[in-house]
Amino acid sequence: MAQQIAQQGQDASTQAGQPPGPPSAVPQKSSFAAMALGSLGVVYGDIGTSPLYALRESLHHIKDGGVTDVGVIGTVSLLLWALFFTVTAKYVLFLMRADNKGEGGTLSLMALAQSAVGHKAAAVFFLGVAGAALFSGDAIITPAISVLSALEGLELVTPVFTPYVLPATIVILISIFWVQSHGTARVAAFFGPVMSVFFLVIGVLGAIHVGDAPNILLAFDPLYGLRFLFGHGMIGFVVLGSVFLAVTGAEALYADMGHFGRRPIQIAWMAFVLPALTLNYLGQGALVLSNPAAMENPFFLLAPQWALLPLVILATIATVIASQAVITGAFSLARQAIQLGLLPRMLILHTSETQEGQIFVPRINRLLLIGVLALVLLFKSSSALASAYGIAVTGTMVVTTSLAFVVVWKLWRWPVWLAALFVSGFLAIDLAFLAANLMKIVDGGWVPLLLGGCAMIVMWTWVRGAALLAKKTRRDSISMQDLIRMLERSKPIRVAGTAIFLTNTPEVAPAAFMHNLKHNKVMHERVLIMSVLTEDMPRVPASKRFEIHKLSEDFTSVILHYGYMESPRIPAALASLRKAGLKFDIMTTSFFLGRRSVKPAQNSGMPTWQDKLFIALFRQSANPTEFFSIPSDRVVELGEQVTI
Repeated sequence: MAQQIAQQGQDASTQAGQPPGPPSAVPQKSSFAAMALGSLGVVYGDIGTSPLYALRESLHHIKDGGVTDVGVIGTVSLLLWALFFTVTAKYVLFLMRADNKGEGGTLSLMALAQSAVGHKAAAVFFLGVAGAALFSGDAIITPAISVLSALEGLELVTPVFTPYVLPATIVILISIFWVQSHGTARVAAFFGPVMSVFFLVIGVLGAIHVGDAPNILLAFDPLYGLRFLFGHGMIGFVVLGSVFLAVTGAEALYADMGHFGRRPIQIAWMAFVLPALTLNYLGQGALVLSNPAAMENPFFLLAPQWALLPLVILATIATVIASQAVITGAFSLARQAIQLGLLPRMLILHTSETQEGQIFVPRINRLLLIGVLALVLLFKSSSALASAYGIAVTGTMVVTTSLAFVVVWKLWRWPVWLAALFVSGFLAIDLAFLAANLMKIVDGGWVPLLLGGCAMIVMWTWVRGAALLAKKTRRDSISMQDLIRMLERSKPIRVAGTAIFLTNTPEVAPAAFMHNLKHNKVMHERVLIMSVLTEDMPRVPASKRFEIHKLSEDFTSVILHYGYMESPRIPAALASLRKAGLKFDIMTTSFFLGRRSVKPAQNSGMPTWQDKLFIALFRQSANPTEFFSIPSDRVVELGEQVTI
């Protein structure tokens, strides 16, 4: 009879149909002020650097017809109301309540929606994969456009710097990715203070120039934005696509919720970031109204000549911080995707002994660097890159809003008509932004679509191939109960010690065990069949980390439960097992792992190209010894060939 020591479970509040309470992932010892200050650097780095190019690119579309008061005020009005409605209302006040045990982000929302409607909901799964794929495009474009836009300010200091903008951008970007392996804990300590200075400076510069044209304050009236949008035909629609640049980075509000907590992020936005951005956009608009020539680069021209170089330096540092935040976000997203089975195992290195979230994924880092440098060399300017920027973010926002509808309807248990009515307002704005950005496909919008499409194909192929491989494994394997009955009739030679066999399917006999029995013809006196299961929650409490089932006198099944935000570390889990009463000597314990060599079958169920892609991904998977942090001197690998 199976003896269950610890049992998988989920917090009752998630199943109760109510919005979850305050996130528990935030350490209680951290002061509220410190968390709010920290959020300025990590959460708001991307959206905080949008003033460098958002209004400039928006006004670029109306300069051919002459810069008019109606055009400038209408454009600034659209910018401000994008911040008020999309960022403040949608993300800060609404979406941050749809947290998965304190964690946010597309994949967290997907896991939450799946728990509400069941794992077989293909639409929910597709939306989550699409959102994660589009974010990968955003993670490549953000460092490129941010650093380029900041260094282009050097051209205003003196034209002598113009030839050096591109080389300097490349050097800075390479440096950003090079330091990732060393960890960012020390540098991150300066993120919040530096960004607080940046927001203070841009807010003051904007406030100083509002007096240049006080009628810019009419931008607070949304009717000016709507009249411009609908009264200028296609031009208004094109401008809307560039206006969206002001809210890029809004997803970070949601994705980084687990690091800082809902309230610190909300207060930092309402009390500090939003006022600073509002004043800066108003100041830029007033400057352009009083001096139309300033529309070439209104952000840097807010500063007097003597302060121009210091502002360029401060803006460059801010863009480095924005890039850093996006890169670490890509690492976290990759780990979530790996744990949720969307990507093959990759080596994940922890750069901090105390912070679980500070990780480094070498392969992702290399791919991001190659992509960022390719974009910089291809587009050569932030204006050219701006055309490629919006589609990835707008697509992610549409996905997030769609998943939020599922959560509001199924998990919060609102009537379907009320949930649809409530969410449709946000979705309509997101779709309008997406439609406006789709017009940029020829000018560069194809880049995020191509990147996102490739990422989706990779994830779809991995999920599909892994399912076929698991199905074949079950079909060709013997169940553990049948194996136990066979071994009771024909007992093999026993050797001292404990053997741990890792498997993805605990109900069937591990291939490594069968190979060891077949070739070595021995069995250890204690055998643990161990599997690692990823749950639809960010982190699993220590009390629910494992469950143990006694299959027979010789065999014990151990299932380890981890959240998709955690990295499974088997040695630490073994220590917990010993404390729970499972007796074994770690010094006489051996880990048996199966190393598979996958080859295509005649009829695999996938097209030939997808077979080859899956096999290539499978070969690139990280070694289980490294991925699970198993001591390499305790591991025995037994190989086998499998066809799919």
